[in-house]
Amino acid sequence: MDPVYDHLVTLLTDKFEVDAKEIRPDITLAALELDSLAVVELYVTLQEHWGIPLDEDDSAAELTLEQVAQAVTTQLSADGAPADRGGAPR
Repeated sequence: MDPVYDHLVTLLTDKFEVDAKEIRPDITLAALELDSLAVVELYVTLQEHWGIPLDEDDSAAELTLEQVAQAVTTQLSADGAPADRGGAPR
């Protein structure tokens, strides 16, 4: 299991009230009906949780969940932090 993807799914269902049946790796944030403010809030939440910077721009809503999770994982790798640290913020 990918802890970053799992955390993303939890955020989407708990905080953004996305129906869990709609969530899959290849769906975009826009297809989940997250507006631009919700996308920004999602990115800020991910940044705060993992303690990493993320680039959020106008095209972020067109990213798939897998791409968002990969961006977080890439930043964690660049930062030298393990992605499976149990979700504890730094």
